[in-house]
Amino acid sequence: MPTGLRRQIGQLLIAGFDGHQVPAELRSLAREFSLGGVILFARNVADPEQVSELAFESARLVPDVPAWVSIDQEGGRVARLKAPFTEWPPMATLGRSGDVALAERFAKALAAELKAVGVTLDYAPVLDVYTNPKNTVIGDRALGEKASDVARFGAAIVRTLQAEGIAACGKHFPGHGDTVADSHHELPLVEHPPERLRETEFVPFKAAIDAGVATIMTAHVFVPSLDEKRPATLSRRVVTDILRNELKYPGVILSDDLEMKAIAAEYAVPHAATLAIDAGCDGVLICGTNYDVQSAALEAIVHAVEDGTLPHARIDDALARQQRAKERFLAVGVSDRPRQPARGPALRAALGRDEHRAIADAMARFL
Repeated sequence: MPTGLRRQIGQLLIAGFDGHQVPAELRSLAREFSLGGVILFARNVADPEQVSELAFESARLVPDVPAWVSIDQEGGRVARLKAPFTEWPPMATLGRSGDVALAERFAKALAAELKAVGVTLDYAPVLDVYTNPKNTVIGDRALGEKASDVARFGAAIVRTLQAEGIAACGKHFPGHGDTVADSHHELPLVEHPPERLRETEFVPFKAAIDAGVATIMTAHVFVPSLDEKRPATLSRRVVTDILRNELKYPGVILSDDLEMKAIAAEYAVPHAATLAIDAGCDGVLICGTNYDVQSAALEAIVHAVEDGTLPHARIDDALARQQRAKERFLAVGVSDRPRQPARGPALRAALGRDEHRAIADAMARFL
């Protein structure tokens, strides 16, 4: 396998890692394979200056193509950046407020703080419709209980985040709103027929697509009415036939974390990575800190291309979509990007500002 192709395939991985600095193992992985991006968790966060330096170093792991610096910063219980960053209430408060302008103010403020520390991709907004009160894994992360509300608020958040230069991610397709099981621990079942999915679950995703959402994340759910064999993330019927072709989504499709039990209990991570790319995902998240697993996943994709089980055209398509998104949000080809991070007073002044806290207070009235 030519070195060039190995490095191309590395662009399909967004990797987790341990610690407050870029570890040697991740640098080694990036040297051998290239790397599409990194994802930051609470374990990677000490203070704003450290996050800013870490993001700058991470973005430069691959000299020719900036890496995504991504994070789950939704608000509420899914937020990796705590004070002195603004601590946002859950997104359910926005839906309850009925105030789209408030959602836009929230997204603009959120984008400003993410930009200040060099984050370029936020896994938000959640576009699941909260139709099952027993669904604790989504719960108040959802914008609402009606598809029309989630669509309206979700599209507003997407447009605003992206107008401010942060790539958004609609999640979790084809819909995680009417489930009981937590996909971190087991594979949830969605029993609706396709007609109901089109009338409810798909509606917010279509609105986000119309709003130009940069990325969409798949759900680790089993929807037998769409695919009787494979969970959505690994299903060509769900990812390519429906999301790509039926809903006409032109952007980057990302898998949820392949180490979640919903997938990993049944599929070894390297095999899952190959199946996800083959299904139509343009990138996979492997969020743990085992670099051998991440390397093995990339090797598995390399071997699948070598033996013809994964068409080279699928890799080319995924790379082209990633490239377009990076040109749009990372100014690929512009010599001064990524920029040196802000430090000291300039950085701190961007975080937890009075006007941002006022927005959070306005949201909190709807807790």
